[in-house]
Amino acid sequence: MLCPSDAVFARVDKDSSNSKSHCFGDPTMYEKYWQKAGDKTTIVIPGWQSLSYFSDVRNLCWFLEPEFAKEVVRLHKVVGNAITENHHIVVGTGSTQLFQAALYALSSQDASEPISSYPSITDCVKSRLYKWAGDAKRFNKDGPYIELVTSPNNPDGSVRQSVVNRSGGILVHDLAYYWPQYTSITYPADHDLMLFTVSKSTGHAGTRIGWALVKDMEVAKKMTKYIELNTIGVSKDSQLRAAKVLKVVSDSCKPSGSEDECFFEFTNHQMSTRWKQLRMAVQKSGLFSVPELPSQFCTFLGRAFEPQPAFAWLKCEQEIEDCESFLKGNKILTRSGKHFGFSPKYVRISMLDRDENYNLFVQRLSKILS
Repeated sequence: MLCPSDAVFARVDKDSSNSKSHCFGDPTMYEKYWQKAGDKTTIVIPGWQSLSYFSDVRNLCWFLEPEFAKEVVRLHKVVGNAITENHHIVVGTGSTQLFQAALYALSSQDASEPISSYPSITDCVKSRLYKWAGDAKRFNKDGPYIELVTSPNNPDGSVRQSVVNRSGGILVHDLAYYWPQYTSITYPADHDLMLFTVSKSTGHAGTRIGWALVKDMEVAKKMTKYIELNTIGVSKDSQLRAAKVLKVVSDSCKPSGSEDECFFEFTNHQMSTRWKQLRMAVQKSGLFSVPELPSQFCTFLGRAFEPQPAFAWLKCEQEIEDCESFLKGNKILTRSGKHFGFSPKYVRISMLDRDENYNLFVQRLSKILS
């Protein structure tokens, strides 16, 4: 079974026979808000609709639904986390496909050797256009490269910037977690190529929709071509559903007020509560630690707060060398730090499970005493 690199989380092992359950990092925490929203995000798609492959033949990305594009622009404007002006929108089946499309678009077809890139996807695709070249902090080769800047970072939640700064480099900014439930919005990002996804922003992972904001028209064209070759476009039904969800989010956060609680206020509070619970459990146990990240002022929420990432980067202290195995012995399934190029003393833990599972997790963690 393949575990996508951005979708693995810690889960309380209620059923030891289900040893692969930790491979699915469902953001089910968000169910509570959407259940309260009721039928506001309900859409009806007639049988005659969405028959054609084409959405808008005048658009560079011809399978991009106009309604989805409109709501993407609106949401970024409401939150203030990205500039959409002078950018082309390319829609994809999640951010993974968009990253593959970006690699395809940015890699030279005539290069003498593969351009350096990102591990799990490049190893899976086994393209001759690009290969994984390791941690950007230790990259010192001459020639073209693509640096993926994930900010906030996965797995530790820290704010990142480019670190290679060598000639011949191209940057791709993965901003999947740059939303105010996870981190302060400090500026509107205005990079050459930025990736976003509904799974991290609204919790609708099953909709499988992501989008890229791309400045260079030729790069956007090549990304569109890749998706055309790969899947002949992107599901119209999913785009229409995502558009409705984004609209409800934007409506809930209108400055003039809304009958519904602002989605980002609600989810920011959820994340804040969960991080307080985790830190209390860590303190009570005495066997673990989590990073301390500085607070920053959020221009969207109008207040300062510490980052509260979607994943906790937990370290086993004292003489515990294999944190994943140690926690598994206590019926908590995690993802070892060795999968992220770190010591096995670290594990990554999802903060986005349902309340029932999350509360059981922190309860069990707190009972593991030094």
